[in-house]
Amino acid sequence: MSESFARFEDRPESGAAPRSITGRLARRVLAAAGDPPVRLRLWTGEVVQCAGTPLATLELRDAGALWGLLLDPDRGFGHGYTSGRIGFAGDLTEFLADIFRRGAARRTGQGLAFRPRRQLLRPKAIASSRANVHHHYDIGNDFYRLWLDPTLSYTCAYYPTAQATLAEAQQAKIHHVARKLRLKPGELVVEAGCGWGGFALTVAQHYGVRVRAFNISHEQIEHARAAARTSGLAGQVEFIEDDYRNIPGSVTGRCDAFVSIGMLEHVGIAHYAELGHLVTRLLEPHGRGLIHSIGRNAAEPVSGWIRDRIFPGGEVPSLAEMVSLFAPDELAVIDVENLRPHYALTLRDWLNAFERSADEVRRMFDEEFLRTWRLYLAGSRAAFLTGEMQLFQVLFAPRSNDDWALTRAHLYTS
Repeated sequence: MSESFARFEDRPESGAAPRSITGRLARRVLAAAGDPPVRLRLWTGEVVQCAGTPLATLELRDAGALWGLLLDPDRGFGHGYTSGRIGFAGDLTEFLADIFRRGAARRTGQGLAFRPRRQLLRPKAIASSRANVHHHYDIGNDFYRLWLDPTLSYTCAYYPTAQATLAEAQQAKIHHVARKLRLKPGELVVEAGCGWGGFALTVAQHYGVRVRAFNISHEQIEHARAAARTSGLAGQVEFIEDDYRNIPGSVTGRCDAFVSIGMLEHVGIAHYAELGHLVTRLLEPHGRGLIHSIGRNAAEPVSGWIRDRIFPGGEVPSLAEMVSLFAPDELAVIDVENLRPHYALTLRDWLNAFERSADEVRRMFDEEFLRTWRLYLAGSRAAFLTGEMQLFQVLFAPRSNDDWALTRAHLYTS
């Protein structure tokens, strides 16, 4: 993740005050970011940097790159880096983590007045949801095979030990969720947003449950159906290519458990109450549900660059906003767990595998695609390392269900 600049060398004036208007504008970029330990090399040949030892060097290759950082630092850096207008030398994760920490320090004690206001998105039509999912998930299963585990689990793993491999941690995550739901043979599980089918197939095999799993990604559904046939589980697991809002019309009767792992970020906060009503209609009085979602400490908008290039239509809720899913129908929240350190480890393993496959990614797509996904994975790891992002698992049940485990002991027993 480190690059070099063959045509630049350190110059004596690198620590001096900026000589030009362009240099002074570059200094404003650093000041607005909280004076990070960064060196800016300008297309004019001028160098502007912090007082100490730089953590990274950014080469701004034209005036547009500088103005992008001034007017919208998030999009300016993201689009500048991925397009090649901003060169970068250093550890990308470490650099972004430093930026996140400085941003958090500036917000501390400022309350809501300092935070950018979230503009809730308009309700998503099913067609637009399909387009958003296609943008990210239907770019080719072969790409995801390069850096995900064998089950293609594309959500936070669970590391029972620091030495666990990615594949072991993804299996541990599935069993961790299954034990929270206390799944029993013969029960019916409805899964919303099933990815490539890893959770559904694993719980069917190991817990003897039946699963009806929904997803609007065509490539993921086709992969999951093939995996079900290969594993002999096609009679036990049904993968349905449809939007979660159509689940009630595809499920006869009620289910014993509802689970959603990594879909809530695509639902939209304006739709949470609607999802809660749907789950309430689905669950038996003794039923249980679990939502696994990226979250935030406070309500803030998603990065503009992430919405532009990675997850169009994505929204990341605070824990308080997630309550709007459960409160209208008085679904009882039983347990909340934050797996933030586990997502930092998951992203470490994804990013390392991605970098090992960088040449193949470049051949499959192009340099800009490679840099886009490198920045996305490195930035996500930095966000979870610094607490910019959280990962919530919320276990819940209808208010009529009083069959709760008295302790968490069952979660840590094979």
